Amino acid sequence: MIGIIGGTGLYRMEGLQVNETRQLDTPFGSPSAPVMLGNLNGKPVAFLARHGLQHHLLPSEINFRANIWALKSVGVRTVIGVSAVGSLREQIRPGDLALPAQYLDFTKGLRAGSFFGQGMVAHVSTAHPTCASTSALLARAADALELPLHRDKIYACVEGPRLGTRAESFWLRAAGADLVGMTNVPEAFLALEAQLGYCTVAVATDYDCWLDDPTQHVSLEQVMNQFRDSLAHVQRLITLAVADYRDDDTRPCRQALRAAVITPREQLTAAQQSILDFLAS
Repeated sequence: MIGIIGGTGLYRMEGLQVNETRQLDTPFGSPSAPVMLGNLNGKPVAFLARHGLQHHLLPSEINFRANIWALKSVGVRTVIGVSAVGSLREQIRPGDLALPAQYLDFTKGLRAGSFFGQGMVAHVSTAHPTCASTSALLARAADALELPLHRDKIYACVEGPRLGTRAESFWLRAAGADLVGMTNVPEAFLALEAQLGYCTVAVATDYDCWLDDPTQHVSLEQVMNQFRDSLAHVQRLITLAVADYRDDDTRPCRQALRAAVITPREQLTAAQQSILDFLAS
């Protein structure tokens, strides 16, 4: 089943027939919002609002571990995130959609970034942090809809909540980033630790602030207006991708923990063994 994590401006999927809303608890606390379970285009789907249904959570306040755990607990094996981003490349225009394939992590340690720790050690490879199969699924849907989609882009995740300085915008461009946002880290890496396929549909809402024209410098009003204008394209893309989705346990992401856990199982507590078994399932 696909789980959809809605970002800024997306708090419910149009066309999703909600059959059940679950207020879940996890070993890592409560997720951002209740999980909505239903059908989209005849396929089962789970939906979770990343910032809460009333958008009351800053990026650093999101319980990313609980969100990923909650989605997996209801049967999700593939996660499609939706995120508003700034574009660091002129060819990625405001309103365009993009698929990140790689991440640069410029968060500042305020977010719990792993399910492991406290006596349970694992080192998961993140050489390929997104699921190629899920990216291909979304690309096929975009092609079928004749919807332009930038692929294989690099997303720089910053802490926020403030919008960046011009110096930071130029620095991220020099580092090779194509997009800048505040929420895909540690979300993408936690999904991989939970052996879930993950890919984000990034909606470019602005040019951050690297252009000389001050009218092109990012503002919240600009972000929200552009995201609303692009939302119909996002919903069409995901709806078609859901219709074509087939789960595949042979994907590399579904084997991410195979050789990653270093602590001997017999050294783990019963609670830690239960967490590990869930993540590895």
